[in-house]
Amino acid sequence: EELGMPWERFVRGAAQCEGRRREGEWDDDDDDGDEDPSRWPCNIVYAVLDAMIAFPPENKDRTFEAICNALVRRTVFVTGAVDMDGCPEADRGEVAFIGRSNVGKSSLVNMLTNRKSLAFTSKTPGKTQQFNYFAVNDKPELARQIRYGDDVPGTKDRDSFYMVDLPGFGFAKVPQRQRQQWSDFMDEYLMERETLQVVFHLIDARHGPTDEDCRIMHKVGAIVRDENGQRRNNAKYVILLTKADKNVKGASSEKNPGRVTEAVRTKLEDAMDANGVGYAPVVATSAETRLGRNEVWKYLRLAAEL
Repeated sequence: EELGMPWERFVRGAAQCEGRRREGEWDDDDDDGDEDPSRWPCNIVYAVLDAMIAFPPENKDRTFEAICNALVRRTVFVTGAVDMDGCPEADRGEVAFIGRSNVGKSSLVNMLTNRKSLAFTSKTPGKTQQFNYFAVNDKPELARQIRYGDDVPGTKDRDSFYMVDLPGFGFAKVPQRQRQQWSDFMDEYLMERETLQVVFHLIDARHGPTDEDCRIMHKVGAIVRDENGQRRNNAKYVILLTKADKNVKGASSEKNPGRVTEAVRTKLEDAMDANGVGYAPVVATSAETRLGRNEVWKYLRLAAEL
């Protein structure tokens, strides 16, 4: 039940405190002995987000924008990698988004960061043909350094991380040889990228998993977990059901933001069990109504705090 909490006010207050922390007005060494500073989140706003998840508020746009502005202060495209040598230095946590090329991946990434054109959105499925790295909360003026080669001073913020937009599958109109190269790179990336914290697998909430989705499940499940179900690396596998708003007439951020039918849930559960990923959390989302954004940010935090 809605508690009437002034969440926007809490978020903005936490963001101001975190800003002073970044400016060095106080730091983790200023502890008076009553609390262990090492237990503080990398960004104080995450503490407010924890409370919002525990006591879900109304889906208000202003509160959402306040959270995004506090957690995503700067974003910049860093590089497009076609092999492991092309990936940037593994000096922070990262999350990867994978899914069929028409599943709404770019739109969801743009929604989560409150940007209109962070990911490469296109009406032509399959435009993403490399591993696109976006740095979140890196040092100011990093874009100028990348574009012009200037030596820009400064360091990344403590809650900086990478978002990686992976190539779309299924409808991508590319030669089979290139598909195989993507697949081989994917295997190597999932197995060897030690800073990878979360793999988000996007599936259309209207239809449930396709054969291609099942192949992705099997691939990720086999690499992230061994035959005994033990984790091979740090990556957490999370399924995001996209376009949930399409299952509701007149969906809006305030009321009826989206839903997933029982038939799709059953189909998904069966596919997950069959491909060895029955343990994975599932989050219903919508880039239009912003359904699920707090839950997804809970997992993005894993990369920010690495």
